[in-house]
Amino acid sequence: MTPASLMPRNAEQWLVTACVVFPTLGLIIFVAYPLTTIFWQSFTLIDGSMGLDNYVAITSTPGLLRAGWNSLVVSVSTTLFCVVAGFAIAYSLERTCMPGKRALRIVLLLPLLAPSLVQGLGLLFILGRNGLVHQWTGWDINVYGYSGLLMSDIFYALPQAVMIIQAALRNSDARYYDAASVMGATGWRKFFDITLPNAKFGLLSAGFVVFTITITDFGNAAVIAGDYRVLATEIFSQVSGQQNFGMGSVVGIILLLPSLVSVYIERVSSQKQFGTASEGQIPVRPAPVFKRDAIFAAISYFFMFCIVAIIAVVIFASFVKLWPYNMSFTLKNFDVQVSGGYQPIWTTLYVSFIAAIIGVVLLFSLAYGAKHVSGSISKAIYLIAVLPVGVPGLVLGLSYIFAFNNPSTPLYLLYGTAILIALCNFYHYHTQGFLTMMTGMRAVPQALEEVINCLGGSVRRVLTDAVLPFIAPTVLSVFFFLFMRSMVTLSAVIFLVTPQLDLASVSVMHLNEAGFVSQAAAFSTIIIAVVVTAMLLMHLFLARITPKTGMKES
Repeated sequence: MTPASLMPRNAEQWLVTACVVFPTLGLIIFVAYPLTTIFWQSFTLIDGSMGLDNYVAITSTPGLLRAGWNSLVVSVSTTLFCVVAGFAIAYSLERTCMPGKRALRIVLLLPLLAPSLVQGLGLLFILGRNGLVHQWTGWDINVYGYSGLLMSDIFYALPQAVMIIQAALRNSDARYYDAASVMGATGWRKFFDITLPNAKFGLLSAGFVVFTITITDFGNAAVIAGDYRVLATEIFSQVSGQQNFGMGSVVGIILLLPSLVSVYIERVSSQKQFGTASEGQIPVRPAPVFKRDAIFAAISYFFMFCIVAIIAVVIFASFVKLWPYNMSFTLKNFDVQVSGGYQPIWTTLYVSFIAAIIGVVLLFSLAYGAKHVSGSISKAIYLIAVLPVGVPGLVLGLSYIFAFNNPSTPLYLLYGTAILIALCNFYHYHTQGFLTMMTGMRAVPQALEEVINCLGGSVRRVLTDAVLPFIAPTVLSVFFFLFMRSMVTLSAVIFLVTPQLDLASVSVMHLNEAGFVSQAAAFSTIIIAVVVTAMLLMHLFLARITPKTGMKES
């Protein structure tokens, strides 16, 4: 065998090694190392000494214990409600013939296209002391506290519960229902003996996802919780209000533990759910049943109306002169002169674009490397890549303060820069991007890569002729996913913004706290418009490149 024939193989080995090493190094520096610093900081006392006093103080701090209990109560309540309502909506989409399914699917995306605090802001515009309901009826509704936080968390987490349960219902096999019909089973018997058992792991996954989202959410709690303290706001209070970084770290670790446990259980249940699919299964095609379809349609339309009302009232409030006293139309709210003007919008666009670019490069590299290694190395890569999903955004952002705000390390150069915020956003959503990219990478035919290698093609030709044509739609989807999530995230960046480097979602919170509710609504409307535009562009580009991919595949 000639040296020339060895070059492609050696070059590919070098490429695979680089694709594994550099993204893994990034995970160590920007996830593992910061989490180590927050663990160390939890033992650091206010006077700089080390000890267990911060942990001991938990039992003697009634406010902290109350915040922990409140977080548990609202998270469990939200989870139970979202699982039940999410199942009803998912069942409407998959097992009924109700009209308006396409509209329902679009509406369910709306809470994902805005910062989490928009749900709380919308509820204040509708049910608050100066809300529409009070203006129209005179009813004095106290929406602050547990009830308001519960409602805002429900509408924020419900779409994700629906998507998970819907995927579980879609995994059913019509042959089981046909066999049950032949045996004379009633509709209720099929529901309890086939539908629910088949969806149980999907319900479990949805429950733990909702629990994790709720217990770690900061946006809604900051806007509508009032005096109802939860762990997310307690971290912010300890760090930003009292400058007690040690206690803030302890609260962060407390918040991290249930998130890790729930993520692990959700992963196990997801694997079991989708491991039950049989080859050649026949999808369930529902037949029209008027009473059933009407009941589930009513439930779905109710939640669809609520979600639309919450988003619509925020957009409406951005165009009124003085909420709720002067409801005449104006564009003045978009001429924001406080909170840095429009600079936070431009900064957020820049940060989101950088996060998407860095994320696509690193995720593509890691997925390519993971596909071309095997055994324990492949399992280790997968484990490291999915670990960030269990880290709440607040905890990750707080850990970046300890890890990068240290002048004695070279990493200090990143502190206070847009690059660091972009990296924080990327690693906050690293797991979702990695799993998506791996799904696309597995679709690349291994035989095609081997043929190009056998014909003497270079590594560049393998990438351009075999890999990229198949994975281009996935790369594009991951890019826009990272961009859109970076536009709306709040919890991961709340500790990293500075007066010179503010972000749009944080500005919404500050404007609302300062009483500029119409300007806060205007900022929210701009964010929603940008994210919706990005989503439309994604669908446009996907529609253009998918046919090309199909031609190359054929």
